Amino acid sequence: MNPLKRLGRRRASVLSLLAVAALVTPGAATAAPDAVRASTLGAQAAQSGRYFGTAVAAGRLGDGTYTGILDREFNSVTPENEMKWDTIERSRGSFNFGPGDQIANRAASHGQRLRGHTLVWHSQLPSWVSSIRDANTLRSVMNNHITQVMNHYKGKVYAWDVVNEAFADGGSGQMRSSVFRDVLGTGFIEQAFRTARSADPAAKLCYNDYNIENWSDAKTQGVYRMVRDFKARGVPIDCVGLQSHFGAGGPPSSFQTTLSNFAALGVDVQITELDIAQASTAAYANTVRACLNVARCTGITVWGIRDSDSWRSGENPLLFDRSGTKKPAYQSTLTALGGSAAAQRTGAPSPRSATALPSSFRWSSSGPLVAPKPDATHRIAGIKDPSVVYYNGKYHVFASTASSSGYNLVYLSFSDWSQAGSATHHYLDRTAIGAGYRAAPQVFYNTQQRLWYLVYQTGNASYSTNPDISNPNGWSAPRNFYSSMPDIIRQNIGNGYWVDMWVICDSANCYLFSSDDNGHLYRSQTTVGQFPNGFTNTVIAAQDSKYALFEASNVYKVQGSNQYLLLVEAIGSDGRRYFRSWTSSSLAGSWSPLAASESNPFAKSSNVTFPAGTWTRDISHGEMIRAGYDQTLTIPACKLQYLYQGKDPNAGGDYDNLPWRLGLLTQTNSTC
Repeated sequence: MNPLKRLGRRRASVLSLLAVAALVTPGAATAAPDAVRASTLGAQAAQSGRYFGTAVAAGRLGDGTYTGILDREFNSVTPENEMKWDTIERSRGSFNFGPGDQIANRAASHGQRLRGHTLVWHSQLPSWVSSIRDANTLRSVMNNHITQVMNHYKGKVYAWDVVNEAFADGGSGQMRSSVFRDVLGTGFIEQAFRTARSADPAAKLCYNDYNIENWSDAKTQGVYRMVRDFKARGVPIDCVGLQSHFGAGGPPSSFQTTLSNFAALGVDVQITELDIAQASTAAYANTVRACLNVARCTGITVWGIRDSDSWRSGENPLLFDRSGTKKPAYQSTLTALGGSAAAQRTGAPSPRSATALPSSFRWSSSGPLVAPKPDATHRIAGIKDPSVVYYNGKYHVFASTASSSGYNLVYLSFSDWSQAGSATHHYLDRTAIGAGYRAAPQVFYNTQQRLWYLVYQTGNASYSTNPDISNPNGWSAPRNFYSSMPDIIRQNIGNGYWVDMWVICDSANCYLFSSDDNGHLYRSQTTVGQFPNGFTNTVIAAQDSKYALFEASNVYKVQGSNQYLLLVEAIGSDGRRYFRSWTSSSLAGSWSPLAASESNPFAKSSNVTFPAGTWTRDISHGEMIRAGYDQTLTIPACKLQYLYQGKDPNAGGDYDNLPWRLGLLTQTNSTC
């Protein structure tokens, strides 16, 4: 959406509608299709929005067998010892981040999520800390350690084990004796979590412990009471890690109940150090199934790769034997995750199915559903560029507000389209998003971070986050994906404008698409673990003549197929807006025309009927009604609906004052 360019009435010129020629080749992994099972642990876990990770030792990274398995199987890593206190701050105030950085940097380069382990623990603690007896000194030392370490790894660590193993074994249900509890009292845990939140507000903060898997145990109940108290009083805690060092029998029968009960407090649960004596196939499968049966169980980490790497090596507790060969427990784990060792290669073309997208489309349009609602401080001419998700029984719509005084954003929600016109408009310039130029929103939920993202343009590619989409006042202040316009855009934009940012993720990477009103579609990428940071490798993903590939790109995953759908707004020979479409099997791949010409468009007034009267001849910037609401942007393969902007066919003049309204297209030639 380009609010800066005054289009008015365009001359009726015949545009050269060339098929988009992709200038790059596929180079990144894509999410496995819904109907295809993955053949590795991390890839299969990612299909349900989870991770499957392992503990990593820096000293073993020179072992090719070790790193081969690490790179192939796991999408999360936890440093085994390299981030513990006696490694990082062996002498007071002298920090050694080298070993931890080795693991962190390698994880980032391989698209693996990083868990930080651990900030405050009574064990592996330097003697200078253990010997402190003054409360003020110890509190200062603890807070400084947390702050320095978290600041160093800010943006790289997904979740931190802030406090580790603070509760005693046995039947007391109380905290163990340690220098922290004995000198600072039981409040040291709360202090640690509050300090951690201040140091890195974006990281998940976890309490981690062993022998808390059996629901009836006193130790489990002690931890549960602490977490419940923290949540009730607003102490920042996001997750509970259950180490799950099981005997040969595997998890207790109440394990899933324990996971569910912690999750019900409003925290994620993670299996953080899994190993099982003798690696029983049934025990591993039961552990995985318990996690998958709890929505807020976000991931599983095994504590080592091969049996020879385990701290319990004599019990052979892991999924790979000493030579690196998969054990029977590996297959039972993969199967429990939903995968298969004989899975289809995810990058292979899939045959066209009954639910594949058609090669042409027909639509029926509603009348105008949403119009501006000006007030004393918002003199709005048009409402445009909608983004929409259906979540928790409501449609949540974000849109641009346009007027001669500028652009900003508005939010409204409703249960049924018949209520759209009467919904309250919440103007987001009254929130931390602020006044000034904000336009062309896109909204989605990041399942890994448990945050809603609102992406929009400010002259840069910007975003805000919110834990609650229904709270318009919950959005954070704008942040930028880039420090400045990427060079390749600056070199090709000509007299156009950098507009319409669009984010979509697969299991490994997130991609940011944008347009330039000059015939180019750009794409940048970062890893899922680095998002929203690290967008690099900006390339021209597609190009055509200026008006044939103008702006307002949308990219979606098509449900039930190995297919992505790209929509880009064009300006036709009649000067009217319409959409062209392409498909690809990879977000990083080339795009093949689907309905990509003016004579066979994806959506144009020529293939749209208007039962309530033709209120627009422009089918302009909009968004699909998705099958879900997460970062994969998955849409159904049939019975499509598209929320779009249209306007009175006779309206003209200054672009900023055009009377855009929102309407809904419904596909009429669906085959299912």
